[in-house]
Amino acid sequence: MSNPQAFTSEALPLDEQVVLVTGSGRGLGAAIAKAFAPEGAALVINYRYSAEAAEELAEAVRARGGRAVAIEADVTDSRAVDAMFETAAAEFGAPVSTVVNNALADFSFNGDERQPADEIDYSDFADQFRGSVEGAVNTIQAAMHGFRELGSGRVINIGTNLFQDPVVPYHDYTAGKAALLSLTRTFAKDLGPAGVRVNMVSGGLLRTTDASSATPEEVFDQIAAASALRRVTTPEDFASAVVFFASPASRAVTGQNLIVDNGLVMG
Repeated sequence: MSNPQAFTSEALPLDEQVVLVTGSGRGLGAAIAKAFAPEGAALVINYRYSAEAAEELAEAVRARGGRAVAIEADVTDSRAVDAMFETAAAEFGAPVSTVVNNALADFSFNGDERQPADEIDYSDFADQFRGSVEGAVNTIQAAMHGFRELGSGRVINIGTNLFQDPVVPYHDYTAGKAALLSLTRTFAKDLGPAGVRVNMVSGGLLRTTDASSATPEEVFDQIAAASALRRVTTPEDFASAVVFFASPASRAVTGQNLIVDNGLVMG
């Protein structure tokens, strides 16, 4: 890697970055990690349970000449997160420059099985807050030493278009992601003087991830019919927007929430 100080307060070129994607052993996280690989970024593939899938993804990246390491850590455990960042820096000889907060507390996107408002228990909200907010706080705080060393950093939080259009009232999931949006904006303001950009990318139901595998096919058809582009967003569509926020092209953008859903929700 060349001298990172040459890019102080702006993003490193993608091929000089170390990118950590939480929960990237499978599903959307894996798609995001795969999107960074052709750009030459060194990848930290974080997982909690999906060891085999994470190792296979890392090996596939390396087999194509890329750089990748799979590291287990529960993002709600701050000590495990700190250790993950230390391992990543030792592996690649440079600090993490971009963090993608994708890890999700266990949740199944099946509207027929959702908890209605008059029955849901607050513990369900607490689980989602812990996964969405505590996990993000831990990774951002762990990244800050490296960000300061580099003179810049990127944080990309994964949100949802259910803020604007709660077509299926996943009360706990949406509340957790809404809190993460607030954190995105307050952290962007607070960390901006350190050259750190904090943004959110929000999608709708994706076709198809592990989380959306329980979704009936007719729901996907309804989403496609309602979207401006008459299609359902794929994990690959979504991942492309995440890569943008890690790149120098987004150097003037922070505190924003970009909706990537083929025009289903606007505004």
